[in-house]
Amino acid sequence: MSMQDPVADMLTCIRNAQAMGIQKIRMPHSNLKKEILKVLKEEGFIGDFEVIESDKKKDLHVVLKYYQGRPVIEKIHRVSRPALRVYKGCDKLPVIRGGLGIAIVSTPKGVMSDKTARTQQVGGEVLCTVE
Repeated sequence: MSMQDPVADMLTCIRNAQAMGIQKIRMPHSNLKKEILKVLKEEGFIGDFEVIESDKKKDLHVVLKYYQGRPVIEKIHRVSRPALRVYKGCDKLPVIRGGLGIAIVSTPKGVMSDKTARTQQVGGEVLCTVE
């Protein structure tokens, strides 16, 4: 059985692990997942991540972040799906919780947060929102 939406699977894996209080998770590697994790790390939502290669197969190992016993990521939602893509211009990008959360956007200049996309004046596909 093939996976239809690997990004949604990654977000669900993070959501479920934080609900259980798990510190580290592992998932199959893809370049898009790696770029999304890079944005989450830059914005302070996850502790760290690394790419581990073994037997011609790459995995992503993610260290989740907690503050006073509670997960840093309160909500994480997939916005654009394979069946329904959501594209926004730089002036129409969503503002999450008055700027406390982020929207992760895939732009022609790469995957970045909504704040970075606004400063660089680029729009793109809104992949997910994080609070």
